[in-house]
Amino acid sequence: MAPSTEIDSENASTSAAPSATNPAAAALAVLAWWRRKGPLERSALVLRPLALIFSLFAFIVCASNRHGDWKNFDRYEEYRYLLAISILVFLYSVFQVSKPAYRFSTGIDLVPKNYSGIVDFAGDQVTAYLLISALSAAIPITNSMRGGADNIFTDASCASIILAFFAFVSVALSALISGFKLAKQI
Repeated sequence: MAPSTEIDSENASTSAAPSATNPAAAALAVLAWWRRKGPLERSALVLRPLALIFSLFAFIVCASNRHGDWKNFDRYEEYRYLLAISILVFLYSVFQVSKPAYRFSTGIDLVPKNYSGIVDFAGDQVTAYLLISALSAAIPITNSMRGGADNIFTDASCASIILAFFAFVSVALSALISGFKLAKQI
């Protein structure tokens, strides 16, 4: 007789580190963990990976925007600034996304609970302001270039700006959530 492959969801492991030998128990543990989180926690767990993805693509598109002569992003300080801030937001988002993953896999917080709220809020605020600053620097030069010539360079610049704007929206919403959580913590 073959061993049973059914999983008892009530006795499935929901500890900090689910068993690697039983993938079904690990999946149930992740599902149970997700259900225990409130809507604010779940929103933050969705918004931070979105910020990571958008900032990653923003800096990839910006860095690859080289089409010769004047159509080279590094000839314009506005685009270099946008690239630098997109990379910074990407690195910050990697840190923010890795925090719950590390906590789930090990049961230990990367940042102690009593400092976590202020670190999240301050980091979200700073990165959101830097992103909107980079966007407000890059938009006017792109707009004036598009007035003279609409080509692949200006299209790629617009794509990078749009992706950075979506990263800004994700980080700004995360800042609202982290501000609310910080206010509840105090």
